[in-house]
Amino acid sequence: MSSSLSRSRANTFSSLDIERDADWRSDTATINDRLRGAAARFLLLRDDGSALVASGRERLAELSRDDFVRDGGAEATTIYLGKVQDRDWFAWRQGDAAAAAIAARLGGDFIDLRSAGMALEAVDAGLFAYARAIVNWQERTRYCSVCGSPVRLESAGHRAVCTNPQCAAEHFPRTDPAMIVIVAHGDACLLGRQASWPKGRYSTLAGFVEPGETLEAAVQREVYEEAGVRVVDCDYHSSQAWPFPSSIMLGFTARADDPAIKLGPELEDARWFSARQLVDGLASGELLMPSPLSVSYRLVEHWLRETAGIELDALTRGDPLRRAARG
Repeated sequence: MSSSLSRSRANTFSSLDIERDADWRSDTATINDRLRGAAARFLLLRDDGSALVASGRERLAELSRDDFVRDGGAEATTIYLGKVQDRDWFAWRQGDAAAAAIAARLGGDFIDLRSAGMALEAVDAGLFAYARAIVNWQERTRYCSVCGSPVRLESAGHRAVCTNPQCAAEHFPRTDPAMIVIVAHGDACLLGRQASWPKGRYSTLAGFVEPGETLEAAVQREVYEEAGVRVVDCDYHSSQAWPFPSSIMLGFTARADDPAIKLGPELEDARWFSARQLVDGLASGELLMPSPLSVSYRLVEHWLRETAGIELDALTRGDPLRRAARG
């Protein structure tokens, strides 16, 4: 049986093995030594948050210390991300014109984070997501939420300190927890859709965890608010970094005690799907699953595998129900 660790690592943006070195981010001398070292590598981010990738668009462009100095990085503000294998990674932000010149010289191109999740190797996608999460927080934390004064970034970009000496409040990168769940009743799972989605698209239910609420209570509340279904138990499945702009998706499986549905205002439709209905709907093109970019896809994949021995990826290659029945 797989563990939540292995399940999480299968989620997009979640396969990054990195030494974050949080204990010495405030050691400016050590950070500068790393910044000047031969092992330093720079992930270049454009103003719109896209990252520079090498030709072929399968790997991040690894800018060296020489690239960094050549293109004016010596005066730039960087964010220390951590050590991946033998490389010290920094995020380096540049304006559009300067970023375009660097890309032209290196023969690279820029890619947005959602596209990167599908195109880049898993470790590179995770590193990009990490960098974007920190940048998103910095862009939204320019003033102190206590007194309104400007803040100063410290700790290699991972802490903001109020510049008002009478306040001096510290601010740290935020992560907003959101639960996402596949609910089962008998031999069917509950999926819903929003009106803005493409025709036929259904997904698992999701919502933000509220203050003073456990994760399990959030699962129960959100499922009832969105579909009027009572969840009687739930179990943690896996998690996924989701910096759009600052969430972590916490995946659950759950069981309902009654299949009756009463739609809330957020959903256009919600219904129970058997494995057979999923197979037939996908085969006919009348049903669309969530993108593999999202942990929602992995939750449906998990339910199909546990319920009917079907691999979701195989549904476009004939009828897996028939193959499973033949043994």
